[in-house]
Amino acid sequence: MIRFFTRIALAGSGVILGLIGGALMFSPKAFLEMSHVFVERDPGLMSELTAPSGALIITGALLVLGAVKRRFANLALSTGAIVYGSYGVGRLVSMGLHGVPSESLVTASVIELGFAALLVTLRLIARPADQRSIASAHNSVVIA
Repeated sequence: MIRFFTRIALAGSGVILGLIGGALMFSPKAFLEMSHVFVERDPGLMSELTAPSGALIITGALLVLGAVKRRFANLALSTGAIVYGSYGVGRLVSMGLHGVPSESLVTASVIELGFAALLVTLRLIARPADQRSIASAHNSVVIA
């Protein structure tokens, strides 16, 4: 049951990261306006806004890969927790330094921190099962 839930969590969080990364890459101005963030169409600013999109798309793909291929699940859980957690914590720091943004961005913070906590929890739960699998693999004897 845990494996099934882990796969669902990885697939869902990976697709979300991929969609956000894609929106930031191909339409950053429109995507940000949905969160009541209005920016000018300056090439330098667009470059800065688009830069993290590649990391989000690649991380999203890794999470989906972890959902499909079990051997990548732990890497995907750890990477997803780091990416979601860093965005959530970064938003919290920004709120402390610059004030509270629109409600949709506060909601994004809660969601990001929630996904980070979920992925960390699933990673910690998966660890004992993985160690048992490794131990049994080392203790098994192959008879030819």
